[in-house]
Amino acid sequence: MTTRTCFVTLAVAAITATTAVAEGELNLYSSRHYDTDERLYSDFTEATGITINRIEGKADELIERMKAEGANSPADILLTVDTSRLERAKDAGVLQSIESSALEDLIPANLQDEDNQWFGFSQRARIIFYDKSDVTSPPKSYVDLADPAFKGQVCHRSSSNVYSQTLLASVIANHGEEAAKGWAQGVVDNFARDPQGGDTDQLRGLVSGECDISISNTYYFARAIRKEVDGLPADARDNIGWVFPAQNAEGAHMNLSGGGVAANAPNKENAIAFLEYLASAQAQQYFSAGNDEYPAVPGVAISPSVAELGLFRPDDLDATTIANNVPKAQAIFNEVGWE
Repeated sequence: MTTRTCFVTLAVAAITATTAVAEGELNLYSSRHYDTDERLYSDFTEATGITINRIEGKADELIERMKAEGANSPADILLTVDTSRLERAKDAGVLQSIESSALEDLIPANLQDEDNQWFGFSQRARIIFYDKSDVTSPPKSYVDLADPAFKGQVCHRSSSNVYSQTLLASVIANHGEEAAKGWAQGVVDNFARDPQGGDTDQLRGLVSGECDISISNTYYFARAIRKEVDGLPADARDNIGWVFPAQNAEGAHMNLSGGGVAANAPNKENAIAFLEYLASAQAQQYFSAGNDEYPAVPGVAISPSVAELGLFRPDDLDATTIANNVPKAQAIFNEVGWE
């Protein structure tokens, strides 16, 4: 057993010991709307006896609700599908710093807040998909998406979507604001249609022929590998290729889902226990098996559907840096007319 494996095993054992003696309840504010997360909640309750009360909504709405509730807020935990919203929650003063050696040691430094106000627990790579019958030489990087050679071929989500915002935020961090603005303009010039729909709709655009090149988070395609998804039948999927971008440069951009303890959490110890549970091997494996995501904790096995996409090098940009660049990204979107 390696030193790293031994350490992780001991840390997970400590998490189990902590949660085993907990009791009471936990009030969870979550913008994760995945049926598969039910297993995470039920397993935590079964292991600890802690009842989870959930309020679900969009992240910005939940943050505003926590601000309005103030010191009387019942929220113990805020979960979001992206850390830009967690950073926004931190700036709004609705999260608090916590002490947890398990979280600090298990979650890589670039996937956690420097003040321990939030931690990332699952990741999705944002990659390039393409129609293999129409594109023989696909883009190899995000920069390539702006190449005039792909004019009229690219489909993407709207600029109001957080995945669009964090991707451009990472381009700003890696290439600078001026280069990022030129890139965004180039992508707009290459649009096959006006931005619309979700990530699955970008993949469906390849099947329908509206697009030759699309951008999507990996878990949408991995889900279609694992089970039937409307508009992505197996025979059509066989004609879709994919590229993990920038493998000889910054690496593939990663979207990070995570959570933090609410500033006025009435059940703080239970909240910390829940976050520590999310970092356990059991929960980390389920993020992959249940929702086709990549674990945040290194060394945790991924599901066959995710593994089928292949190995790649991720961009290791600090999640806080990306979150802080989101306002600049939105300004660029507005300037170049990315709707």
